Amino acid sequence: MMILRRVGVLSCGKLLGCLYALLGFLIGGVFSLLAVAGFAFGGGRQGPGELVFGVGAIVLLPVFYGVLGFIAGIIGAGLYNLIAGVVGGIELELVPNRPEQYQQDM
Repeated sequence: MMILRRVGVLSCGKLLGCLYALLGFLIGGVFSLLAVAGFAFGGGRQGPGELVFGVGAIVLLPVFYGVLGFIAGIIGAGLYNLIAGVVGGIELELVPNRPEQYQQDM
């Protein structure tokens, strides 16, 4: 068994920041499609603000989610390091990358 005692705070923040930015891009795309569809089905009677919001969602939501993910990653990694120092961390069982070795060990 191996024990994960510490995680890199900035590396965790960067990873979660990128994952959340990707999630924000997907959510922003859905918002954009809904806004454009609403504008199209409304016959253009709505103001251009709805269209701008839809297109802006593709830019603003990934940035917003990315920043939140980065901050959450830093806080989460810091808390993990603090708590793992008290209770000992997460136990990991690692196996070799080669399947034939894994079958022999079982």
